[in-house]
Amino acid sequence: MKLLQSTLFPLAAVLLLTSVVAADDRPNVVIMMTDDQGIGDFGVMGNSLIDTPNIDKLAAGSASMTTFYVSPVCSPTRASLMTGRYNQRTRCIDTWIGRSMMDTDEDTIAEALKRAGYATGLFGKWHLGDCYPMRPQDQGFDEVLMHLGGGLAQPSEPLENARRYTDPILFHNGEPVQTKGFCTDVYFDAGLKFIEEQGAAKKPFFVYLPTNAPHGPYHDVPEELRLKYMERDLLELEVHKPKDEKRRAQKQDQLARIAAMIENEDQNVGRLMAKLTELGLLDNTLVIRMNDNGPNTMRYVGEMRGMKTHTHEGGIRSPLWMHWPAKLRPGTERSELAAHIDIMPTLLEACSASSDAKLDGISFLPLLLDPEAKAKPRQIVIQSHRGNEVVRYHHFMIRNKRWKLVHPSGFGKLNFEGEPEFELYDLMNDPTEQNNLVGENEKVFKRLKKAYDKWFDDVSSTRPDNYAAPRIIIGTPHENPTALTRQDWRGESWRPKSIGNWQLEVAKAGLADIEVIFEPGVIPAAPFELALKVQDHAASQAVPGGTERLILTDVPLTAGPATLDLEVIADNEKQGVYQAIVTFK
Repeated sequence: MKLLQSTLFPLAAVLLLTSVVAADDRPNVVIMMTDDQGIGDFGVMGNSLIDTPNIDKLAAGSASMTTFYVSPVCSPTRASLMTGRYNQRTRCIDTWIGRSMMDTDEDTIAEALKRAGYATGLFGKWHLGDCYPMRPQDQGFDEVLMHLGGGLAQPSEPLENARRYTDPILFHNGEPVQTKGFCTDVYFDAGLKFIEEQGAAKKPFFVYLPTNAPHGPYHDVPEELRLKYMERDLLELEVHKPKDEKRRAQKQDQLARIAAMIENEDQNVGRLMAKLTELGLLDNTLVIRMNDNGPNTMRYVGEMRGMKTHTHEGGIRSPLWMHWPAKLRPGTERSELAAHIDIMPTLLEACSASSDAKLDGISFLPLLLDPEAKAKPRQIVIQSHRGNEVVRYHHFMIRNKRWKLVHPSGFGKLNFEGEPEFELYDLMNDPTEQNNLVGENEKVFKRLKKAYDKWFDDVSSTRPDNYAAPRIIIGTPHENPTALTRQDWRGESWRPKSIGNWQLEVAKAGLADIEVIFEPGVIPAAPFELALKVQDHAASQAVPGGTERLILTDVPLTAGPATLDLEVIADNEKQGVYQAIVTFK
């Protein structure tokens, strides 16, 4: 290893946008997005317990869309952000077991800006596919430093990383690298280096800095900051305070660890703004700061209700600050509806770039530039839940300026039982979503339900076999070897002892070696059988108990679709492996 210190109906199509800036005056772009940080985790949003002075300063100098929606979980937000389209169009519909992979036909922000002459870099979390052709370097990014899957300490990471957030093994343009420092610091170090290089080259840049903090687990955080927050009563703002003293102590410790990661990111925001100032780039750099979903615990979200995975406001609302001194007046606030799908068309307009994709989002840049500008009425739909396809009425919300129709049937379920139990809220008069008016305003209910049905039919028919999972392509010069992990296998779970298989496309017939990695502490201590099946080839062999790795040599593969099954069989029980590394000869 190296060492690295729409208006929804009809859809809005963005083709060739009329820019608000001349081609030689295009802004640089930086998007910062944290993972599982709630809308209430900032001083500027009313939180008196977590210190975020640099983000508060950024917010004060920014224009803002104050009614900004994201999805309730990671990958759907990232797919919508990157494409300007509802994630249901992109085949990325969940966060694991092969459903967080995005179809490569999608045109990304990075691809559009790269065509327009921008240097593009991603530093942090991608979560839209770890293998070719779905990696960020396959989707428009020139420079990539990332972790795999949904986060460090997940089964996508190399076992050698040992669940570390500090000194993690990351992947630089596809190659594993041993880094030094807390993960968020490492991402910003790489991003600032990239900015310096592009500044020196006088080339416009797009930097995407999506950190995995403050996503759990919380075992490895900046210790000095953790100790600082242990001295504060972080339960003060909690709506549901544990009564048991042991649980209170556990909750205090958890919140201190989350707050430590949040303040660490805030410190890096300060570093970024200082570097842009030092390089003389601050004035014409469009800096965007947002979250990917609601908070990862039930904690302070202002007047809202809910947390991550919820379709009530606390689970799907994010701040959206846009700092661009050359064009945007600090303190500008617009309350019109906006969402993750609007970021791409907004950036295309700001950067004189274009895309032939049919975008669901619309640019809100005119609203921020002109206080007299009027927005057309629109509706936003947010829907996410577990499973292989999107289920009508399952865990969704649709809202217009005033009204919100929601069916909070539960993110963790594949479906819901019985008839949907809709809730209707007048958000202008009931922002906390306490007064369900579904039985009192039939006209509004029917109108929003009809609009949702139209949306559902539309996004679900984007392409043939709309919800089929993308396949990982192996046997190409773009990626060899290919690491297959439980993040992307097709199964019921990624948890230890679960079963799954990988859906592949073999680019060229040949022989491959498959290194099988077993998870220590999970693999049987007694001898077991390893069974392999792929295409027309099947084999099995006895393996000594406790084996951590072995290599299956000269496995024949023919060009075309393939399903790779690797099963550990012991005492008439089956379980999957940790990872499989496929190397074509």
